[in-house]
Amino acid sequence: MRVLLARCAVALVAGVAAGGYLAAASVGAQSGRVALTAKKFEFSAAEIGVRKGEPVTLVLTSTDFAHGFSVPDFGVRADLIPGKTTEVTFTPDKAGRFVFLCDNFCGDAHDRMTGFLVVTE
Repeated sequence: MRVLLARCAVALVAGVAAGGYLAAASVGAQSGRVALTAKKFEFSAAEIGVRKGEPVTLVLTSTDFAHGFSVPDFGVRADLIPGKTTEVTFTPDKAGRFVFLCDNFCGDAHDRMTGFLVVTE
């Protein structure tokens, strides 16, 4: 019985930890504002969810370097300066899954500094 309870506890902790990771990896724009932080080779969210036809403001910051932020399919582009907040507002006019990326070379793993903007109907 103790072994079974221990296994259940481990499964519960693993499930909660995985759920927390998934929540942190995907950010939605319920309020129309989405915060996204850049640091060398990664963004704070790998996926941002927004709705077609609804304005969204990306609140962008950098912790360590002058990164760039670009969503080419929507003509969105911003420079991210450490210690400053940059806001970009746009209205997605098409649904789908679109790449966002750092477009200012930041080191050897720069090409992996990407994510997805998911626009739903």
